[in-house]
Amino acid sequence: MIGRFLRLTLRGLADFRLHPVAQLLTMVAVAMVTLLTGLILIGFHTVNLELLKSRGQVEFQAYWQHGQSRDAVRADWDAIGAMDHLTEFATFTPEDALTELASTLGESGDFSWLAGDNPLPHSALVRFAVPPEAQEEGWAARLLTSLKELPGVDKVNYTPFQTDLAQGWMTLSQLVIWPVLGFLGLVISLVVHNTIKLSLLTRRDEIEILALVGASPAYIRWPLLASGFLQGLAGASAGLGLLAGAHALAADALDFAPFFIRIPFLPPEQMLMLAGGVTLVAMASSWVAVK
Repeated sequence: MIGRFLRLTLRGLADFRLHPVAQLLTMVAVAMVTLLTGLILIGFHTVNLELLKSRGQVEFQAYWQHGQSRDAVRADWDAIGAMDHLTEFATFTPEDALTELASTLGESGDFSWLAGDNPLPHSALVRFAVPPEAQEEGWAARLLTSLKELPGVDKVNYTPFQTDLAQGWMTLSQLVIWPVLGFLGLVISLVVHNTIKLSLLTRRDEIEILALVGASPAYIRWPLLASGFLQGLAGASAGLGLLAGAHALAADALDFAPFFIRIPFLPPEQMLMLAGGVTLVAMASSWVAVK
């Protein structure tokens, strides 16, 4: 039994010599479909990484109560410096803030007369970048609360734009992008199916003759299934090769100011899913077409 299936499989592979043009055009169609899908997945993967790597990164501007002692402020600064996921912490004394303000205003920024009675408070710029495994809804609000609860802090400002942007991207990907990719997968299935079905029309006489002489359906279909498997595998491999070439040319296309984005290639699991999906579609298309 195993030997028979092996012979039928080898016969399906050998059929490539009988209709080379039709087989080649089918593999080209499969490769182009794989390339198109791969380009879309790379674009989605790149945007996903760029947004998600900044998800959870927020910037807080903290101001201490005016007249707070330096020791009390430094104790709060030490508490902030010990917080998890801190990436940047810049502190400013009232003198530092006054000097920064004067340098910003230029020649008109002479505040030397305020040196004895500086109205500016201690302040700090704090930035956190929470890794993906620690991200959850409301983490920025908890950080804000922790900063406000420090004894000498008067007020804390922050801009949650990056967090909101990443959260919006996740919602958009769930509601729009993945359904669009699913629809694209359906279109790809139809394209591959119709392409392989058209290639099988060139073998219609051969199939009818085999049926007339009493060949079983399995005897007829198995070589075609093996042929579809090889077409799908070869076409998917060629498509991934073209995708790798296109990526090599465009990997640094956005690696310049102000973007500095290097386009990554598909991760191995997505490559396997893409190649396996196209191959399975080609096999199923061969089976349905001949049936």
